[in-house]
Amino acid sequence: MTLTMRKLDTKNPDFKKQLDALLAFEASEDEAIDRAAASILADVKARGDAAVLEYTNRFDRMQADNVASLEISQKECQAALNALSPERRTALQTAAGRVRAYHERQRQECGGDGYLYTEADGTMLGQKITPLDRVGIYVPGGKAAYPSSVLMNAIPAKVAGVPQIIMVVPTPDGVKNELVLAAAAIAGVDRVFAIGGAQAVGALAYGTATIPPVDKIVGPGNAYVAAAKRRVFGTVGIDMIAGPSEILVLCDGTTEPDWVAMDLFSQAEHDELAQSILVCPEDVYLAKVESSIKRLLPQMQRQDIIRTSLTNRGAFIKVRDMEEACEIANLIAAEHLEISAESPQRWADRVRHAGAMFLGRFSSESIGDYCAGPNHVLPTSRTARFSSPLGVYDFQKRSSIIFASEAGAQTLGKIAAELAEGEGLEAHARSAQYRLK
Repeated sequence: MTLTMRKLDTKNPDFKKQLDALLAFEASEDEAIDRAAASILADVKARGDAAVLEYTNRFDRMQADNVASLEISQKECQAALNALSPERRTALQTAAGRVRAYHERQRQECGGDGYLYTEADGTMLGQKITPLDRVGIYVPGGKAAYPSSVLMNAIPAKVAGVPQIIMVVPTPDGVKNELVLAAAAIAGVDRVFAIGGAQAVGALAYGTATIPPVDKIVGPGNAYVAAAKRRVFGTVGIDMIAGPSEILVLCDGTTEPDWVAMDLFSQAEHDELAQSILVCPEDVYLAKVESSIKRLLPQMQRQDIIRTSLTNRGAFIKVRDMEEACEIANLIAAEHLEISAESPQRWADRVRHAGAMFLGRFSSESIGDYCAGPNHVLPTSRTARFSSPLGVYDFQKRSSIIFASEAGAQTLGKIAAELAEGEGLEAHARSAQYRLK
């Protein structure tokens, strides 16, 4: 089966309309899925452990007698880590070390200790930063198992100072992924439960006799998990409702075409809805990448998924120059942006919207997924225009500090009283006036 990718050109009068059509993606909000998730959540809220056990045994084909038996001990996680091959264990530990180091630096640079300052009259103002008390991490199980997601979600929470991390991971037919458990041991996850789906989200949000309620739920999941997270938001915090994975490559035509083709594959292989786009000012180079794609695709294990993804949602975009390529990047606001060019920083300075930026031809997106250090949980579907990668700051909250000195209350009290009277709030005004001399 041949592969034909969409080709757009900014010189075409209909380019903007074509680009909008390429980027259009309505998050699937299947009513049946939403109703099912809502029903499960209500049942878990009402019946707690009994409901969690029932759904887990039904959906994951388990035969557990109680929810307590579904807890995976830290000893078992450590045993999974110990059982890894030396090469796999070293890779996992090295990745974890880099992720931890990056987020420790992030904590320092983002004001992780809060601040205080004192005005001339002794009034003191500032901000106190405290970690969340308990966080829940959802990790996919079954066909999709992502130990890297364990590291990316748990480590910044630990660096932020979260005292307890509860991880849930489905184990269909009782099959546990040893690499996921090993990652939990390395990341310092406190408790792990072999449950998944909307029932796991409900258990984390509302709490049961066995599973404690959390303050925030993070981590990817299927459509039922996404629907459940959307519904429990407000009871708990959530990270985001993520769309399909996406990559945008800006290339000046100097990178080996096979490299770029494989970078496009690296997103397309996630699923049929993933999006891979190449932007370049050189017609000849775009043709070379297209040839690489056709030659390399038959070698890929997930070639059917890649073909569908590239055919339905992939594209080559011909631009006038790299300046225009940067303008396109700001319109797309991609999850992953590779700037594969001779002077990547020059072009990066022109880009305002991207979840993560990979600069230079040696910076493949895949190293960001696993071991570079920055978080791989990123905004999708153009939300990079107003959202940021998951980070230490997502596991902290901020409290304002106001200490009014007696002298400061004389000045601030008059201002507050005047404004309160203007709003017709007498008690507010008198509360401030009582403190005036």
